[in-house]
Amino acid sequence: YSLAAMAAALPRGWEIVPLLKVGSDLAEEARDFLAGVPGLLLREGLRVVPEPNNRVELRYLDADRREEQLRGGVSPWSARELEPLLRDVDALYVNFISGYEMELADAERLRAVFRGPIYADLHSLLLGRMQDGRRTLRPLPEWRRWLRCFDAIQLNEDELATLAGRGGEEWAFAIEAVRDGGPMLIMVTLAGEGAECIYRTGVPANPLDWPLERNGAGRGRSAVRSSRVAPPQGRVEGDPTGCGDVWGSTLFAALLGGLEIETAMRRAHTAAGHKVTYRGAAGLYSHLRSSISAG
Repeated sequence: YSLAAMAAALPRGWEIVPLLKVGSDLAEEARDFLAGVPGLLLREGLRVVPEPNNRVELRYLDADRREEQLRGGVSPWSARELEPLLRDVDALYVNFISGYEMELADAERLRAVFRGPIYADLHSLLLGRMQDGRRTLRPLPEWRRWLRCFDAIQLNEDELATLAGRGGEEWAFAIEAVRDGGPMLIMVTLAGEGAECIYRTGVPANPLDWPLERNGAGRGRSAVRSSRVAPPQGRVEGDPTGCGDVWGSTLFAALLGGLEIETAMRRAHTAAGHKVTYRGAAGLYSHLRSSISAG
């Protein structure tokens, strides 16, 4: 979902370098899917590993909430593996699809050596795993260290409440996290109600300038603002699977293309709304591109 949306949304002049570990049991299917997404540079970042690929079963409780069960699971990336793959990369989008993509020490090493902006969709990083593979929200150990690894993070309202660990105080928690040297932006998706952005005052709109803010005087306690943006199309009924992935990829692509935060959020809402009307990831790129052209 993320790759299809990123390919559909990125401005001209940008290229996508996927960094993926794929289980040998789904290697052929993965290659076929990637071949159908234009603009991907499939270099050494596509790794076929002997473990069975991640397989997730979703059971929707309502339009906004679901249960997940994970089977299989590929090995995490190490910083040593990633460093040579990032030498020519300008910006990094990290999607925690399983929650086991990398360990904390490797994320910290990545933060230290990568000079570009890092946007992370935390999602499954906040999910524990029971013996039968069922996923449950759980507090994130060492959350302060995790949050300092990224310039911007994305999570939903339930995940924010779990991360905060204090009932009813999740928004105050987000403000403090941004103010006290955590990420410069926290994007909180609100299902059909849109999203809210908590961000450090003065943060550059262009992610390529975030490292300057990170390494300069912007660190430390800073003034914080928030902005809530509703989806221009209202609530859309359909298949919500992958909407968060589409939303985050489109948002980051829009910011890299020079849009202001609120405008980028509206574009992300529109793309996620188009995803709801489409089932599955195969062919999603063409669906999103045609929707953009029609809009």
